[in-house]
Amino acid sequence: MMTAALLCIFIWHCIQVNGREAGNDVRYLIGVSQPNLSEPWRVVMNDEIRKEVEQRGDVRVIFTDAAQSSSQQAEDVKNLLEYGIDLLIVSLDDPVALTPTISDVYRKIPVIVMGRGVTGYDYTLYIGTDNEMIGKKAGEFALETLGPAGGKIIEVQGLKGSPSVEERSKGFREALTESPNIEITATFNADWQRDMAEDLLTGWFAAHRGVDMVFAHNEAMALGAYRAAHHAGLDHLDIIGIDGVNSENGSFKLISENRLTGTFTSPTGGKEAVHYGIDILNKEKGIPKKVILRSQKITARTDMSVKRSDPAKDRSDPEKRETTKQDEGKSIVLGFAQVGTESSWRLANTKSVIAAAKEAGIDLLYDNAEQSQERQIEIIRRFIKQKVDVIAFSPKTETGWEEVLQEAKEAGIPVILSDREVNVSDDTLWTAYIGSDMMDEGRRAAHWLAGELTGQKRYRIVELEGTEKSAPAVGRKKGFEEVIRQHGNFEILGSYSGDYTYEDGKKMMETALRQHGKLIDVVYAHNDDMALGAIQAIEEYGLHPGKDMVIISIDATRPAFQAMVTGKLNMAVECNPLLGPQLMKAVRDLMDGKELPMKIITSEGVFTQETAKRELQNREF
Repeated sequence: MMTAALLCIFIWHCIQVNGREAGNDVRYLIGVSQPNLSEPWRVVMNDEIRKEVEQRGDVRVIFTDAAQSSSQQAEDVKNLLEYGIDLLIVSLDDPVALTPTISDVYRKIPVIVMGRGVTGYDYTLYIGTDNEMIGKKAGEFALETLGPAGGKIIEVQGLKGSPSVEERSKGFREALTESPNIEITATFNADWQRDMAEDLLTGWFAAHRGVDMVFAHNEAMALGAYRAAHHAGLDHLDIIGIDGVNSENGSFKLISENRLTGTFTSPTGGKEAVHYGIDILNKEKGIPKKVILRSQKITARTDMSVKRSDPAKDRSDPEKRETTKQDEGKSIVLGFAQVGTESSWRLANTKSVIAAAKEAGIDLLYDNAEQSQERQIEIIRRFIKQKVDVIAFSPKTETGWEEVLQEAKEAGIPVILSDREVNVSDDTLWTAYIGSDMMDEGRRAAHWLAGELTGQKRYRIVELEGTEKSAPAVGRKKGFEEVIRQHGNFEILGSYSGDYTYEDGKKMMETALRQHGKLIDVVYAHNDDMALGAIQAIEEYGLHPGKDMVIISIDATRPAFQAMVTGKLNMAVECNPLLGPQLMKAVRDLMDGKELPMKIITSEGVFTQETAKRELQNREF
């Protein structure tokens, strides 16, 4: 382990080489804190950050390595602050232990968290992958590999208690429920380390032989599993990893040499961290709260000759850079298929898109599907025939888009999802999603409720859901129930579909009151319009919303703020509809040849009756 003295020397050397003393033209100093550099994934992250910084003359970077010690990493971060960094990029092994340190830094300078998130929301930007989705894909690959006969699996997890461990394991195990013939026979925590994974499995294999597969949460541990299996004579064992470091000794090599059966890339985000970091320091508008990078499955059937391109490098090379519409002074044409006019949120969203397109000089072809998926598909097909440059739409439901998105892909037209996501078997059918984390909105609503309603009393909840099978309804329900299940004093009496409208919200609340009456303690509405309709129904029933029943909602529009100020709505989780500027930036980036993240998640807050009084006058929607 690196001692504190050696660490200080290392930091000082970096400042002499890369810090402000290197020249008077240095505008920003960025600190990068790593928990270790024993994982190839982290080494690649640092290399990406270094290369991006080298392309700029006004930025310098300091790197630290905590040598697998959370206490040392906390000290590293403190030292970086003392050296006057303007922004911290931090990657964590133990998010729970480092959360207080990161929260303290966040109160002073911007913080970008990489790969494995901290608990809570005290950071400027998170860049990583969808760990639950990667786990699910790994589970689906395990089902495919083992076949109908199934088999026994060992799961080798990272650091116990880490959010990414929980998410990857959850997705993996949910996928395995599709087969009754698969059993997870053992689970180990190897703290992301190859040697620890090898030691743990060597001991297990000495006493057990009946296993068919190992699923390791990173490639270092997967390689440790391979070495243990090889020494035990279990060369038939299938091994799945996560990381996909595309390097000489990385994923492609491990798979080509039959040491791994398959792996799933977890891009480091180093390049993106520098780009967003500069935007944050320059106080650019529209900085998201989270950026989720796309993951790719790599198996023996993957084309090993295909390497990830470096768009930034290609754009800087005159011989490789293609002429774009923007270079030629031609207008970019965006086709936008809006889902409807069902709520005040949607009206604000439409207004934002139209205004942003005008300001950006983008030709917008706009049409409204008026809550009809069939009509929305027709609109998209018309855009394809018109050969627009980019298509964007807010899907009415999650499913039913495979065919039309395949048509857009074959036509070479990128598709951006706005506000709502889709559920398709091939996620390369769409380029990027811009909007909210719907599950997290549900979680935040439940966390607030659990913090407010404590004690021994049992609280009964009525849920007003959005449009059936729509991404917001699915996510907000799932996230809310995930947290509520962790507390024993809540019960959902019933869920009613209000289709996101004031009228249906009122009708469904009237139905709930007829069925349950004064037994209802809480109303959880998936949007403000339904909550406002429910408030009217409660008042007509003779009760006082906000007092006799706790009312919580999602959207945090101006009418909801007014309801909070008057005491009729208790809390609203923000879902920002002003996505136009981010959408136009993404369109321009695409047309300039840049690679977009898989998901761009907006920054949003939670508002109560107290904060609503302060913020009402500043509310834009």
